[in-house]
Amino acid sequence: MSVKIRELEIENVKRVKAVTMTPTENGLTVIGGRNGQGKTSVLDAIAWALGGNKMKPSDSQRKGSAAPPSIHIELSNGLVVERKGKSSALHVIDPSGQKAGQQLLDSFIEKLALDLPKFMEASTKEKAETLLQIIGVGDQLAILDKQEKSLYNQRLEVGRIADRKKKHAGELPWYPDAPTEPVSAAELISRQQAILAKNIENQKNRQMLERLKIQQAKIDERLNELESEKKALINELTAVTADINGAEAASANWQDESTAEIEEDIANIDAINTKVRANAEKQRVQAEADELSGQYTDLSEQIKDVQDKRMALLDAADMPLPDLSVDDGELTYKGQKWDCMSGSEQLQVATAIIRKLNPDCGFVLMDKLEQMDPETLRDFGAWLEKENLQVIATRVGTDDTCSIIIEDGYVKHEAQPQTTEKEEAPAPKWTPGTF
Repeated sequence: MSVKIRELEIENVKRVKAVTMTPTENGLTVIGGRNGQGKTSVLDAIAWALGGNKMKPSDSQRKGSAAPPSIHIELSNGLVVERKGKSSALHVIDPSGQKAGQQLLDSFIEKLALDLPKFMEASTKEKAETLLQIIGVGDQLAILDKQEKSLYNQRLEVGRIADRKKKHAGELPWYPDAPTEPVSAAELISRQQAILAKNIENQKNRQMLERLKIQQAKIDERLNELESEKKALINELTAVTADINGAEAASANWQDESTAEIEEDIANIDAINTKVRANAEKQRVQAEADELSGQYTDLSEQIKDVQDKRMALLDAADMPLPDLSVDDGELTYKGQKWDCMSGSEQLQVATAIIRKLNPDCGFVLMDKLEQMDPETLRDFGAWLEKENLQVIATRVGTDDTCSIIIEDGYVKHEAQPQTTEKEEAPAPKWTPGTF
């Protein structure tokens, strides 16, 4: 059962002269009044009494008061908490009459319930970390967030490089008529030399054929001239004729080939190879761009997987409020980040988180509820009742939204004793400093 404030009596704390009140057990108790009348002083007194001297106001004793501050609070677990006397020493008495101290109070009272502004003024990251720790997924979510950030940075860099590669590939020239491999000058020259050698050999054969024909002519002439030598020369003629026949038969294959195309290729080898290298570079850059695009897609899928795991982790967590979550390390409620929430939504989120921090603490102190209109106040109070939470708050105003009105350090409508300039009025219901 969470602990709440049943009754409180405060005297001579800051602007408070004498105030006694019984807060609503579940729901909203609004302390109203004009500025400077002592509303916030009531909250400061409660925080000091229950939170320890670290929360003691710098000027705790009311100016002009001869009596020291005095605070008396009764809690729903039966503990009585008092601060009184010149030292304002803490006295905690449990139901059995045993005295206790600040350590016992700290065991069930959440510090942020006494100091809501500390939570409200924290950074959005700190608020989110507080929520994640109390629902028990902070460490796991931190790992996923770190993994997502790393993958996102990798994907961003890969995407940038891929874009540059694609742009570079698009700017490079392309020659569809160029061969796929660079042309070798040595190979072309070797082919040229082989053709030239073959042509030289053919030329030699032609020269030999001409010589043979000349020789044949001389022999015919000599035969005509030297009939007597005919028989002797017949054998020689037969042999020569056979050689002629063989050479003439082979002469059909003695076709000269042109080196013009190779010579043109040799002349254009630099231009051809420039095109080949340009095509190869374009293909290489395009291939790199395609590979990086694939990596980008893969990283996007990994990021989506991490985000899905993160969402599943948060969906399974026991959140203090429905629609409360953490997105990119920031607290969100109904899809809105902290600075986009209304003031009333911020207070409701803060109250729910503080309650979750220490379920044993059943109350929260709130200052300056002017940001809530009457309808929002009613809705907020109904939610508090549903959650079995007690909120003691202040609000500038004197309308019917206020549970009590404080005026000049007293609860309004109480009989005020007459005072002089040099004399302090006693508290309306008790002797100053005692209860």
